[in-house]
Amino acid sequence: MRIEKITLSDFRNATRVEFAPGPGANVIYGDNAQGKTNILEAIWLFSGARSFRGARDDDFIRFNADSAKLELDFYAKGREQTASITVAVKKKTVLLNGIKQSGQSKLAGEFCCVLFSPDHLLLVKQGPENRRRMIDLSLCQTFPKYADILDAYHKILKQRASLLRDIPRHPALLETLDIWDQSLIEYGAYIIWLRARYIKKLAPLAADVYRGISGEKEQLSLAYRPAIGNVEADFQRADYKETFQRAVKTGRRDDIDAGKTLCGPHRDDIDILIDGVSARAFGSQGQQRSCVLALKLAECGILEERNAEPPVVLLDDVMSELDDSRRSYLLQKFEGMQVIITCCDRTLFTGIGNGRVFHVSEGTLSAE
Repeated sequence: MRIEKITLSDFRNATRVEFAPGPGANVIYGDNAQGKTNILEAIWLFSGARSFRGARDDDFIRFNADSAKLELDFYAKGREQTASITVAVKKKTVLLNGIKQSGQSKLAGEFCCVLFSPDHLLLVKQGPENRRRMIDLSLCQTFPKYADILDAYHKILKQRASLLRDIPRHPALLETLDIWDQSLIEYGAYIIWLRARYIKKLAPLAADVYRGISGEKEQLSLAYRPAIGNVEADFQRADYKETFQRAVKTGRRDDIDAGKTLCGPHRDDIDILIDGVSARAFGSQGQQRSCVLALKLAECGILEERNAEPPVVLLDDVMSELDDSRRSYLLQKFEGMQVIITCCDRTLFTGIGNGRVFHVSEGTLSAE
């Protein structure tokens, strides 16, 4: 999988940008706030995910412009393809190979990329929400229907919370809670089952990478911690559903008192362990960063296996955060993939061989 060209019109701070990366390493350098990350953000949107910067659609439109347009020419699944995203005020149009899509999420699985940003280096330290998000974004690309399942679950959570808050004032509404609980359990169990399967596949790949980074000295392991309680390694989807059903029934009174659903996949976590000990509680900064490198490289491996071709890799100003050994290891493992790297210091990449170098200034991109 590779990008042939991406064209941005009135996107963020750029009137027009055309970026045609090479098939290997591509470095985009420039000072801060010049537009480097904007290019990676635009590429990332074609994965079907929302902005990794938390931006709303209206934020993409350049000041004083009516709309922003992103056009991608890419090679995937053995053929040349095109996609476009046009964002106007309260309106978005998404095309794939000239055919209108019902939403941006329909691009998931068509164009696949893996993003690595400085925020990811804090993945081990931060709360469970960030680890859930990492797994969910990966699953959306490996199993495109997952985005719809996740969206449906969160809508049910919102509706159920509204009902839970109304029940103390209107006790008769308690009878309708069973209907929402059925949907909550159905979608929630499906999410837990898919996450468990994904982590089971991710864990050995990440462990193998981590062994290489640590010089065979340490062992990385992952453990999925569903909020519904203890689960067995051989659980099937029906088992998760039954366990979730019991948890919802047991916790109903607490949910009503809290006015929200206290148990479900929206509260899951993933334990990241080094030699059986929590990397979050006891790992050094270097060990924690090595864990994240291992997870990201394992994510690339899963996508490559699914598509029979490697994903595009986006490294947003992350290399300056790594020491020389981890930086070299990362570049070595990404060999043979199309990699797009943003940085402020061009000298970090004096040895990228046949790679291409681009400079960004005030939203204008130029090749060297």
